[in-house]
Amino acid sequence: MGESLPELSKHKVIIVGAGIAGLAAATHLTQHDMNDYIVLEAQNRIGGRMCSAKINDQHIELGANWIHGVLGNPMYELAMASGLVDITHRPKLPSIIATTSDGTKVPFQLLQQTYGAYMCFLRRCEDYFTGAFDPPPGIHSVGEHVQLEIAIYLEKVQNSSIRKLQRLIFNCLLKRETCISGCNNMSDIDLVELGSYKELQGGNISLPRGYSSILDPIHSKLPPDCVKLNSRVTKIKWPSGIDNGTDSEDSDKTVIEVGGEDVTDETVYVHCGNKIYAADSIICTLPLGVLKSNDIFCPKLPRFKEKSIGRLLYGVVDKIFLYYDRPFLGKDMDEILLLWDNDETGDWSEKIYSFSKVNDTLLLGWISGNEAEIMEKLDDIIIGNKCTEILRRFLNDPCIPYPSKLLDGKPMNLV
Repeated sequence: MGESLPELSKHKVIIVGAGIAGLAAATHLTQHDMNDYIVLEAQNRIGGRMCSAKINDQHIELGANWIHGVLGNPMYELAMASGLVDITHRPKLPSIIATTSDGTKVPFQLLQQTYGAYMCFLRRCEDYFTGAFDPPPGIHSVGEHVQLEIAIYLEKVQNSSIRKLQRLIFNCLLKRETCISGCNNMSDIDLVELGSYKELQGGNISLPRGYSSILDPIHSKLPPDCVKLNSRVTKIKWPSGIDNGTDSEDSDKTVIEVGGEDVTDETVYVHCGNKIYAADSIICTLPLGVLKSNDIFCPKLPRFKEKSIGRLLYGVVDKIFLYYDRPFLGKDMDEILLLWDNDETGDWSEKIYSFSKVNDTLLLGWISGNEAEIMEKLDDIIIGNKCTEILRRFLNDPCIPYPSKLLDGKPMNLV
């Protein structure tokens, strides 16, 4: 028996999600004179993980921060064409210090030397992707390979104090890498596939008005009212004429009831609250976490697609913004690398690898993985107090103030 549907809103194409992938799809359709489409977005804004906020009129990015690379980067080209890049701005090199939990500052030359070695270890990991040679036996992840390289490197360091400091620096850099890769531990990252990711040349570019400012020139070129906000998709009914690899005994056609009669067709139906949208085609840009956690497709996706989704991993990366009423860090201190001792307590906060200065009254901390998930369940006061405790310890300064405001990137975990 057919399923009764209310009056339909019909389009050629439905795009699910108004993050950068959905907006790029809409832009592509418009550029090819296909404007009979609609974009359904669950949130009350566009941009997905590109999300800005303000603390006391100070602009911050909760999600995406930089345009990574210049050459061949369409985001950079769009930003340039839209006048969003300050080509006269020359960012100064940040002043970075590394301190242990008792407030001991590491000589910058030692920090620089250790960082150079670490980057060589990572580059060697990337080389396996070409297949020119095989990894060492039993080494399958980036974490395992880097730890092997670190062990070989430190064996040659005669001074035990220097060796310990370098070990702490390596640990800090590996925590940093988990925030870059979006994982809990670098052992989660496949060794051979690391080299498949290629960075575009040109470094990281910050936009003066924030990364989210690039959304306006994209949105302005789309047809009016094509984006429907606050439109959470709950079900996608798609034609099951293809073999989807399931054991379902359903007919190979979608059967609906229109005007009291059963009709078979190849239309896609998207349920969105009390509304239903119909289209000939659908472009689905749902985040991986949603695809994993929601049984949104009817019938289910082909089994090979479900297996692919199941094999893909995602992690949690959070930002912690600390706002202060007055500056307290010196002008020569732009970032503080936290060299946690190996014998610490295992508290969630030990995954924070650094605090960097956004401006004189705003600090940014990064945290990833299981520890980030623990932090997400805590009250802001607890997080702020813990961050203050850390800063006082590592800077050996009991007078560092508590933040007057805290904003974290809890909604921006990578799902």
